[in-house]
Amino acid sequence: MDEQQAAAASADAIPAAEPLALFAEWFAEAKKSEPNDPEAVAVATATPDAAPSVRMVLLKDHGPDGFVFYTNAQSRKGGELLANPQAAMLFHWKSLRRQIRIEGRIEEVEPEMADAYFASRSRDSQLGALASDQSRPLASRGEFLGRIAKVTARHLVGQIPRPSHWTGFRLVPHAFEFWMDRPFRLHERRRFELGDDGQWTSGLLYP
Repeated sequence: MDEQQAAAASADAIPAAEPLALFAEWFAEAKKSEPNDPEAVAVATATPDAAPSVRMVLLKDHGPDGFVFYTNAQSRKGGELLANPQAAMLFHWKSLRRQIRIEGRIEEVEPEMADAYFASRSRDSQLGALASDQSRPLASRGEFLGRIAKVTARHLVGQIPRPSHWTGFRLVPHAFEFWMDRPFRLHERRRFELGDDGQWTSGLLYP
């Protein structure tokens, strides 16, 4: 590798920066370049006996406290998060050829925060949350639409209250992995881990 190639590789390298700040930087870039749902993230959970499951959700908040998404706590993922409060996330931004993995413990958001976000949703989304027994068996689509009609009739005017089982979860990270695509599958990976002293350490991983 000549000096010019070495300089280019160094400029493109994943920095050993503070991972929350690096996430914010990459996320901001994804919101400019990703054509659909840059906030979409796969969330993996597991039962207490370690049976895994994964699904896509939308990230609704992030910052020093962690990464927040909302769901029905009586759904499969909600039940697993309450029974085994740890999870992993994966963001994949095809437009940037980057991905970020995040691992951490789970905590429920404050009721006031869940209330505020529920109130910000469209009225149709609020009605859907009231009508849905998320993840439970459904005999037909018509049955669900009928339940929405009944809920709508009960809430023609006024504010729609947040169901007590509809809430938010916050992943508080203890590990990150940032991944960048490279030619010939010689990808770049950097893992960050949070130490007992509250400081982040990082190192590169083989692709």
